[in-house]
Amino acid sequence: MKEEYDLIIVGGGISGASLLYTVANFTDIESVALIEKEDEIAAINSHHTNNSQTLHFGDIETNYTLEKAETVKQGAEMVAGYLEENDPDREMHSKRSKMVLAVGDEEVAKLEDRYDEEGFGDLFPKLRAIDREEIAEIEPNVVKGREPHTDMLALQTPDGYTVDYGEVAQSFVDDVRDEDGVDVYTGTAVESINETEDEFLVETEAGWFGADSTVVAAGSHSLQIAKKMGYGENKSLLPVAGSFFEANRNLLNGKVYTLQMKKLPFAAVHGDAEVHDGTLTRFGPTAKVVPMLERGNISTASDFYDVFELNLDSFLSYGNILADRILFPYVLKNLVYDVPAVGKRAFLPHVQKVVPTVELEDIERAKGYGGVRPQIVNTETKSLDMGEAKIHGDGIIFNITPSPGASTCLQNAKKDTRQVLEFLGDDYEFAEDEFEAATIENFPREGDEEQDTDPVPAGD
Repeated sequence: MKEEYDLIIVGGGISGASLLYTVANFTDIESVALIEKEDEIAAINSHHTNNSQTLHFGDIETNYTLEKAETVKQGAEMVAGYLEENDPDREMHSKRSKMVLAVGDEEVAKLEDRYDEEGFGDLFPKLRAIDREEIAEIEPNVVKGREPHTDMLALQTPDGYTVDYGEVAQSFVDDVRDEDGVDVYTGTAVESINETEDEFLVETEAGWFGADSTVVAAGSHSLQIAKKMGYGENKSLLPVAGSFFEANRNLLNGKVYTLQMKKLPFAAVHGDAEVHDGTLTRFGPTAKVVPMLERGNISTASDFYDVFELNLDSFLSYGNILADRILFPYVLKNLVYDVPAVGKRAFLPHVQKVVPTVELEDIERAKGYGGVRPQIVNTETKSLDMGEAKIHGDGIIFNITPSPGASTCLQNAKKDTRQVLEFLGDDYEFAEDEFEAATIENFPREGDEEQDTDPVPAGD
């Protein structure tokens, strides 16, 4: 006996959960199942300890082009609108100021150009260019102890959402799991997906499931499953483990990012208060290449080699990427940050770029924080493909979602829902107006009455 569904979603992180929420609430698809290998929803990369907890809009991410920022902005506003409507008590998120900080003449000139000439000031009406005096009013510890004649500029906005994506994923699932035709299976590992003429057969530890369409939203494992089914042959992964340092006092009122090199796909070093503990300030992330698909799970090393495949194209791609004159020094520096005693001394200047008065004894490597982000490698061009990857088959989608995948989860769910309905034919409809009313239409616009940001008074 096997269970039959119109749609099966593999993976219960923020991507899979957002698709379940969208399909179950806003389409007339009759039956959908979510299958998650862990005992809990969002236990891996979406867990709040395993990511930067940032809702990325593209306003302070200085490695984004204006075109990418326009796309990410729309996706982030969907998530923010959902949070404004469904989390008034701030159990899943906190709302604080955020800024990107430029220090010194060269950085200030770059940030001014980005704001005035490249169009980011027009794209983000709430984004303000503020000088040293205003920075000190919002983030006193960013200015305190800094050379008085050093030029400073920041782009600041009140739309700084610090998010527990694990709780948001759980909220999506809880919203629909009791609906007729919705089944959620946790603690159920998928062993294989088999494509037949009539349907997809999903083999799990708990038995077989059949579906007319399937979406695999299993992070790094999505490409592993795709390759086993004959898809994604021109792709590999560069798994990057992120880590943080922390100071056990509230040094910042919100998020403070530094400028990002455009060629790097990794998040810029920043400081911010932890989503559930405003008295703990995190600094990071660092980024270390690791041969596994999940942080701290050595069994996923063999999963990595399923993706890497030990073929010549993969080796040449890795060699070409890691030989880059910007990326190679970056990778080496980040290896040093993990060395006991030496690591935090090497990372301290990055912390002091944000909060100058922090001393070596103030920070420690944050235990239990940091996950793996899969950077997508194109083995044909021998280069990194920046952003997310989506592989389509006939009736199946594979989603590989490095940052900002969580920020754009509802936007991706909207796209995937449209595609799934195409797979299933003309018998189903997607109430997109209702979807937008439940999400993006709740995002507070310029001129709306602003909600107060959460108080996190920074100490000395």
